[in-house]
Parts: sequence; C-alpha cells; structure tokens
Amino acid sequence: MPRPTGRVLTLLELLQSGGTRTVSELAERLGVDGRTVRRYVDHLIDLDVPVESVRGRYGGYRLAPGYRLPPLMLSDDEALVVLLGLVAGRRTGLMTAGHTASETASAKIRRVLPQHVARRLDMLLESLAFTDQPGEFAAPDAGVLLTLADAVRHRRPVSMRYTDGGGRRSERTLHAYGIVAHSGRWYVTGQDAQRGEDRTFRLDRIADARTLPGSFEPPVDSGPAERVLSGFATAEYRHEVTLRIHGTVEQIRAHLPAGVASLEEHEPAVDDDRVTERWLRVQLRAERLDWLPPVLAALDRPFVIERPDELRELVTTFAERLASYARQA
Repeated sequence: MPRPTGRVLTLLELLQSGGTRTVSELAERLGVDGRTVRRYVDHLIDLDVPVESVRGRYGGYRLAPGYRLPPLMLSDDEALVVLLGLVAGRRTGLMTAGHTASETASAKIRRVLPQHVARRLDMLLESLAFTDQPGEFAAPDAGVLLTLADAVRHRRPVSMRYTDGGGRRSERTLHAYGIVAHSGRWYVTGQDAQRGEDRTFRLDRIADARTLPGSFEPPVDSGPAERVLSGFATAEYRHEVTLRIHGTVEQIRAHLPAGVASLEEHEPAVDDDRVTERWLRVQLRAERLDWLPPVLAALDRPFVIERPDELRELVTTFAERLASYARQA
C-alpha cells in the first residue's frame, strides 16, 4: 500500500493534469476517503502549492492557473514524448531563441528520468534515423512569437521592426491574421496597415514587436496557412510561368504544391472537383526554369506551355536528351 507521502505526490500529479477534480474522484483514484483527500490537500497547501477549492455541484479541487510548479510530474511515456518532441523540434528548426532552451530543457528532464526510462530513450535515439537534414534556420525570438500570438488572439494591431531579405530595415504596423510554421520556418501573415495589402513576414527577421491599442476584424475568406502558401506561389521572381495541364488536382499537387503554384479551372468540372481529370491552368513564378522540365516529365500528364517561350525550349531540349539516353545500348 502506498505511503501517505506517495499519495500526496499522486494527488499533485492528478491536479497537474488540469481541470477541476471532485473529492469523490480523487478519493477513488487514491484509494482513501474524502476526509483524507482534504488532509492531503492541506499538505500541498503547506508546501506552497496553490490548490484552489471550487464550490458548487461540480466543485472540487484544482491548481491555480499560471503557477509554475517546481516538481513537474510526468509519467514514463509523457517524459519520452516530451523529449522526442524536443528532438524533432531541433531537427525541423521549429524552435525559438536558438537551440539553447531546447538543450537545457532536455537536460533537465533527462536528469530526473529513472534509469530504465533513460535507457529506453537512449536506445530509441540510437536506432532513430531521419530522412531530412537537420534544420539550420535562424530561430525567432520567443518574446516576438508570444507577442504576435497575443495580437492574433485579441485582434490587436502590432508594431514591429523588420529587416527584409535585402537587409533593408523598416517599422511596420501589422494586423496579424495568424502564425504559420512551414518548412522549418515561422511566418506571420496579415495586412500591412501602411500599404493596405496582405503580406507575409518571417519571424526570425522581426527584431521587436509590441501590441498597439485598437482592434481589427480579420477576413474570413481563407486561413493563414492558405495565405502563406498563396504568397509563396505569387511572389515576385524573374519568370512568370503559365501552363495548362490535363489531370486531377491530386496529380498536379503531388508535383506542384500550393506553396509553388496556383491552380484554376480551365475546363469546368462535372463532378468531384479534385478527382476529375480536366484541363487546369497552373501559374507560378520562379527565379530559374531548369527545374521545371523534370517536374513536368515526372507528372506524366498532357500539358501546354502558354508562357514563357524559354521554358518550351528547355522542355524540348530535356526530352531530346532523355531520348538520346534511351537509345544508348
């Protein structure tokens, strides 16, 4: 039978899981009566753990929100999940303030792991392989990220200092619609108040951000992720490419995702919008064209190049080169 100290720690773990727990529920989980539960709660309060009593029909006990508990209670599986999440975050680059916070958090958790759990984790990491390269992207500042999240949540304008890809610095006022994680980077999308147009900004290029008085109403036509991907597909590059491709949306998107190209109907659909083969107009912008002929070949669908003529020449040259390879004995 667990000792009283063990039951008190179990009570703390139950309360840490969130929500309000009734006395009867806690008594059943701990294997004691209601009076003993109340005594264990008094023990936690004596240790400066802020346990609140909730009155009413669905009352009971809960922890005060926002309190940082020194003894964080994690089960074996929970500890493994947290550590694997930190490893995955470092690999994808989706961390804030560099890798220091991630590494120190991992070290703190590993230091208190039981030996058998630590051995399981080490075996898993030793046998784990990744198909992608580790993320080497600049990390955004955690304060900037949280400030923008607060602005999105409460629909408040935000003032920020931004440095673009060319090194030009500017002060912007943004009506932020949402924060998007894409391909190892953090982005915020919204309306640039000075220019009156939608823009997407990289968070690692924002040096400072602060919320401003006032509020705004975000648009309802599309979500932040769709706006970011659409912005990538229509960004200013050297070449503007327009194609007509006969196939399904899935076939085309498998090789030209939303962050690369935009699709529109060239021929009306007769049934399911995504699985019907028909002519679709594909538009994209690119700094270089040499990567497109292999993509079109891999797509293996009928296509028409509307522009530019340079792409038509590249595709012809690529096809002739493939044919010459195929004729070799």
